Amino acid sequence: MSGRSRGSASPAAALHLKSAGNELFRHGQFGQAAERYSEAISSMKESGAKCPDDLSVLYSNRAACYLKIGNCSECIKDCTVSLELVPFTLKPLLRRAAAYEALERYSQAYLDYNTAMQVDSSAQAAQDGMNRMRKVLIDKDGSKWRDNLPKMPSVPLSAQRRWESNFLGNAGEPRSTPQASADTGSSSYGQDRAKSLKEEGNELVRKGEHRKAVEKYNASLKLNNQECTTYTNRALCHLQLKQYPEAVHDCTAALDLDPNNLKAFYRRAQARKEVKDYRGSVADLQEMLRLDPGNPAGQNLLQEVQKLYK
Repeated sequence: MSGRSRGSASPAAALHLKSAGNELFRHGQFGQAAERYSEAISSMKESGAKCPDDLSVLYSNRAACYLKIGNCSECIKDCTVSLELVPFTLKPLLRRAAAYEALERYSQAYLDYNTAMQVDSSAQAAQDGMNRMRKVLIDKDGSKWRDNLPKMPSVPLSAQRRWESNFLGNAGEPRSTPQASADTGSSSYGQDRAKSLKEEGNELVRKGEHRKAVEKYNASLKLNNQECTTYTNRALCHLQLKQYPEAVHDCTAALDLDPNNLKAFYRRAQARKEVKDYRGSVADLQEMLRLDPGNPAGQNLLQEVQKLYK
C-alpha cells in the first residue's frame, strides 16, 4: 500500500478497489476483501476528497469482513466510524449489534438492534435481534433489565429508510434502485392497502392480539409512512407489550407528522414514565394539558409522574 503512487489516490481508484473487494466478498474471500477495502479507504483519504457517504460504506463493508472472520472488536470499530460519518445507517448498526452480541455485550447489542428498528421497522434482523437480547437481559437482570441499558437514541423521521436509496453497493450485494412508490404509498393501491392493513391491525388490538397487530402496522407503514394514527396505534401495542423505547419512537414519529396529537403526547409520557424518564414524561403531559387543559387522564398521570420525579 505504501508503494502506491500518488496518482492512484483518487475517488475513482477507491471505487475500483471497492468493486474488487465486493467481488472477493461474494466469493467468501473475506480477508482479501478487507485488504481491498483498506486500500480503498487509504486512497479516498489520500485524495483529499470529501466523500463521507462513500467512506461510510467502505468502513461498513470492511466491518462485514471482520464479522465474517470473527474479529468482532475491529468490526465494532469500523461500524462506529461508519456511523460517525453517516449516522443512523442500517447495515453498520446491524453489523455492530451482531459483533456486540458475539462478544456477549448484550446491552450494547440491544441498543443497536433497537436503533436499527427505528431506522427501518420492517428489518426482520433487527426485530429478531431485539427479541433475543431482551430474553438474555431478562434472564440476566430480571425485571429491572431496562435500568442497565444505555440511553436510547431517537432516530429522526428524516433518517428512516434513507439507507435504501443512498447507501448502495455494499459488500457482496448488487446495486438496487429505490422503490419510491411502494415506500411512500404514492400509488392509490399502496394507500388503499396501507389503510386495509391498519384496519386489520385495529381489529387485532380489539381482540387483545397486540403482537400480531404490530405486524399489521409494520406492513401498513411500509406502504405509507405518513399516517399518524398508525404510529399511535402501534405505540399502544408496544405499551401493552412493555416495549417502551419502541413506543417512544412511534409517538415521536406521530408528533413529527402532527405536533398537536394528544394521544402521541399521552402515550409517549406513559412510555417515558416506564423507562424512568420522568422529566420527559412531565414535559409531554404539560404540553398535552396546554392543548387540552381539562383532560382527566393527562391530569392524573401528571400527578403520578410528578410524585415519582420529586
